[in-house]
Amino acid sequence: MITACALIAAYNEEPHVGAVVSGTARHISPVFVVDDGSIDRTALVAGAAGAIVMRHDRNLGKGSAVRTGLARILREPYSHVLLIDADLQHDPDEIPKLVECAERGAGDFVVGEREFSRDAMPGARFYSNIIGSRILSFFVGATIGDSQSGFRLIRTDLLRGVTLTATGYEIETEVIIKLVRAGATLERVPVRRLAYQNARSHMRPVRDTFRTCMLALGYRYFTGRT
Repeated sequence: MITACALIAAYNEEPHVGAVVSGTARHISPVFVVDDGSIDRTALVAGAAGAIVMRHDRNLGKGSAVRTGLARILREPYSHVLLIDADLQHDPDEIPKLVECAERGAGDFVVGEREFSRDAMPGARFYSNIIGSRILSFFVGATIGDSQSGFRLIRTDLLRGVTLTATGYEIETEVIIKLVRAGATLERVPVRRLAYQNARSHMRPVRDTFRTCMLALGYRYFTGRT
């Protein structure tokens, strides 16, 4: 039986975080939010929507926010943690797809993968994800179709066995590499394509894709890292 909680890393997401928290809580509770030094009302809105809020005094990056949340969550007896972005990149009503996959025992690490269309999304984000996904698939020896997806359900016992160090968006790559190398079974679940005209991302495609590729390269040739 899955006993899950949810983790949302948020930075200046006052317009969206309340809807993401409340939508997530319909399927998984409690919901933890790490406000990564926002200068708007992100923390207040998340708390009002029912989240347990932790806050950084200044912006440290998505990886740091995820690690702060996991440090709290992994002290508790949850079997799984769901990660979902705060910016409406993902539909919380698709959470049951990931949960059902994990309940079937199909994957230790379930990734919600989006459909990509060059005509429906900004060019930089399209090409950065395609390139990053192909490179990462080669380095880890597993097919990755959406390397930048922040919509994931992961067994907590696997996370307790790895040390995460990333501070930025490369946290997505670090988690994949370290869990696959630790023997985790990765399962990919298709989720609906984003409504890019309504979604906003703090990611810088070229810079963050370069960092993703360099991290993957490092793990390819420095296999002793854990």
